[in-house]
Amino acid sequence: MASTLHHNAYGKSAIRLTKVLRGPHRHELAELSVDILLEGNFAESYLRGDNRQVIATDSMKNTVYVLAKENNFESIEDFAILLCRHFRSTYSQVETAMVSISQTRWDRIQVKDQPHPHAFVAGGSERRTCQARIEANAASAALTGGIAGLQVLKTTDSEFSDFVSDRYRTLKDTRDRIFATSVDADWSYAAGKADFGACFVSIRAALLTTFATHHSLAVQQTLLAMGEAALSACPAIQSIDLKMPNQHRIPFNLEPFGIKNDNEIFVPFDEPFGMITGVVTRA
Repeated sequence: MASTLHHNAYGKSAIRLTKVLRGPHRHELAELSVDILLEGNFAESYLRGDNRQVIATDSMKNTVYVLAKENNFESIEDFAILLCRHFRSTYSQVETAMVSISQTRWDRIQVKDQPHPHAFVAGGSERRTCQARIEANAASAALTGGIAGLQVLKTTDSEFSDFVSDRYRTLKDTRDRIFATSVDADWSYAAGKADFGACFVSIRAALLTTFATHHSLAVQQTLLAMGEAALSACPAIQSIDLKMPNQHRIPFNLEPFGIKNDNEIFVPFDEPFGMITGVVTRA
């Protein structure tokens, strides 16, 4: 059978890094997971086992720790760009470098209403994310920021009704339901330098505020409102891609026990779930 190597790429995934900046009175903590993917002149390794152009993935792992020590960075976006530029400029055989970073959330412990200088509490499943990609002859990196696993729930101000009614429908209209989801959002930055930390804070706040205050007639409608709020909150981004699974809470039938369920007792269901997605861009 005739065949050809159409595309190839390789790298190192899930490089775990904890970095502590030890100031005289306050420590800063960053805990990251880094993925590196390289494209370029590596075909000979696939075709003939000739590894003379191959940068070992173990070397990629070591590069993350060395550059994290030698450089201070204010955001994961800055570190992702730094890594991409390193691989593109150091190795002539690398045509495209892509770095994805996920940051674990750690919040300062409050002691007597003051943030502790070096003690932290885990922030749950929520993670800050980004991806940088630099191609050959590109003037700058293509860059996205993001948030993953942002768990939100509200107990009212959510409806769903007047949807398609046919032989397959069993779901009833509801004018008052629990709305729970885990928001994943990725936003694309325009070319040029941005304050990535400030963008993340303002976009996160816009997503949370809109979710809390928007009277939802559908998850789709709230998704659009949240995307519009994010674009308004951060002029440096061009679009935002949102994924919002509908994490159902089903009212439990208490009638066999002679009790009325006044929209108070529910059973959480993880699967199956509805998946609502949308990309909101500037006009």
